[in-house]
Amino acid sequence: MDSQAEDYTESMYNHKEVFYRYPLRLVHGIPLMEPIAQQWDPIENFQARPDDLLISTYPKAGTTWMQEIVDLILARGDVEKARRAPTYIRIPFLEICSPPPVPSGVSYLVNAPSPRVIKTHLPFQLVPKSFWENNCKVIYVARNAKDNVVSYFFFDQMNVTQPEPGPWEGYIKKFMEGKVAWGSWYDHVRRYWDEKEKHKILYVFYEDMKEDLAQEVRRVMNFLEVDLPEEIVQKIVHHTSFQVMKDNPMANYSSVPDCIFDKAKGKFMRKGEVGDWKNYFTVAQKEAFDADYKLKMKGTTLHFRDELSSGLRP
Repeated sequence: MDSQAEDYTESMYNHKEVFYRYPLRLVHGIPLMEPIAQQWDPIENFQARPDDLLISTYPKAGTTWMQEIVDLILARGDVEKARRAPTYIRIPFLEICSPPPVPSGVSYLVNAPSPRVIKTHLPFQLVPKSFWENNCKVIYVARNAKDNVVSYFFFDQMNVTQPEPGPWEGYIKKFMEGKVAWGSWYDHVRRYWDEKEKHKILYVFYEDMKEDLAQEVRRVMNFLEVDLPEEIVQKIVHHTSFQVMKDNPMANYSSVPDCIFDKAKGKFMRKGEVGDWKNYFTVAQKEAFDADYKLKMKGTTLHFRDELSSGLRP
């Protein structure tokens, strides 16, 4: 781990008092955590470089999974190289902000050498314009809404910097209304889908990754213009399986201090399944969610599978 990475990690541990459940503040109509809103100008004016790669997702849609896949592809399958530092150091989070002296994502990225791989949860319209002006490549991962809301609910319980999630039935309502951090899932997934023909956006479905990871790894490789032999592809598939990543301290966020992720309330990598929503939605909740979903997704060619047995890919 380089000295900048060590300083970043040390600052998190040494300044535990700065972390608490931050309220949400609107930034151009999108609810973001208060520290992000307070330090928005440097994010909005971030200067992308033409060789930057942006990994964008709605929260809890497979972000860390794709980060690990990309890092292993760029490392040509070198597992030890991919374990040089935790995920959040290897692929910094663009908009993340905490009160000083903990460094922001922007401050960490400004001095990072090229080519940079960058993570964001920002909806398309809030991504710094320099990414589009520089024609940067973007990998977008989308996950079906039902599994996404379940995963986000449990994440918000253990992430003590995000608003208190409250009871499950109320959280579903907040999710449907877009009153959670990073806003509406519906607008998020639709906008990137609509923009993918105008920009260098590779749109990947979480469910497709679960069904045939090797095929999706090859798609990412082709997008990144990296040619690897099949044995390396299979090596990457193995090392990005849920269980291997869950046991990998450089990928499972176990190095994040308890003042940010309360490990007593759950693990960052929980289940990673498709269809887990069935264990939490009541019949009435599913019916209400489906009716609302139909309205919000009307007119789009974007289709999701909320279980892998529901047929062929859209």
